Amino acid sequence: MKTRAECIKEYGSDYFINQMVNSGKLFRVDKGIFSETEHVPELAVVSFKYPQTIITMDTAFYLYGLTDEIPELYTLATKREAAPIADSRIKQVFMPKELLDIGKTTIDYKGYSLPIFDRERMLVELIRFKSKLSFNYYKEILNNYRRLLPQLNPEKIRDYAEAMPKRDTVVRILRTEVY
Repeated sequence: MKTRAECIKEYGSDYFINQMVNSGKLFRVDKGIFSETEHVPELAVVSFKYPQTIITMDTAFYLYGLTDEIPELYTLATKREAAPIADSRIKQVFMPKELLDIGKTTIDYKGYSLPIFDRERMLVELIRFKSKLSFNYYKEILNNYRRLLPQLNPEKIRDYAEAMPKRDTVVRILRTEVY
């Protein structure tokens, strides 16, 4: 994918960009975003459009296969000071910038590299936001996490839990409900 500015640099002007679009060699996938492939997953477009965000919560749980419930909105985390994202496809979660890089990784999604929190961080997030999730949804994801425990890194989980606000509560719930 390319921004309009990158396309101007490559093709010279909007006229030549439009020529490439009309000839089918370039495709407009969103406002100001172009691709050389016709079909780009919407999540990849959203992630490209907002590069300072990280996929989290419902969207991450779905991508990791921890739930089969398809999220209505893409949940993206940004630093607390970030401007609100005015996009009807996105649910924005604000967090302190010191928490934003903890557990950040990338996954390959249909050929596109997307920033996302790793599974260990998402387990901690599940516990942190337990009260905001429906009971059945929480239990479904928690049960799937229990099956994955041998594949997860317990040191990462402990380190992430220790770095979070209300760490004592998070650690207690980890001990009583997960392990």
